[in-house]
Amino acid sequence: MHVKNIDDIESEVLESGSGVSRQMLIGPEEGPNFAMRKLVIEPGGGIPAHTSGAEHEQYVLGGTARVGIGDQVYEVGKGDVVFIPAGEPHWYEAYGEESFELLSVVPNSDNKMVFVK
Repeated sequence: MHVKNIDDIESEVLESGSGVSRQMLIGPEEGPNFAMRKLVIEPGGGIPAHTSGAEHEQYVLGGTARVGIGDQVYEVGKGDVVFIPAGEPHWYEAYGEESFELLSVVPNSDNKMVFVK
């Protein structure tokens, strides 16, 4: 399908985080090279430190969060663009009164999530 509406795409709770849900906007079965996902992290929620096998290109739609990438911590909000290299440890903590929402584009390759301590 070339066009669809986000309201018609089911949201799933991600067990890998706290207060996190995901909509698969364009999945690997639709896009031969990239997948596009919308993530929503409720205030106070987050995703613990992990690595992924594929790079992430992200665009923040709303809300605020601290994002750890390697040894750096960034405060991000609406309009920010985030790049996470493949294999780089990263984490998310949403704060404020709004849900933290972002679009994430990842290559359709090995994107296994591995938690780090």
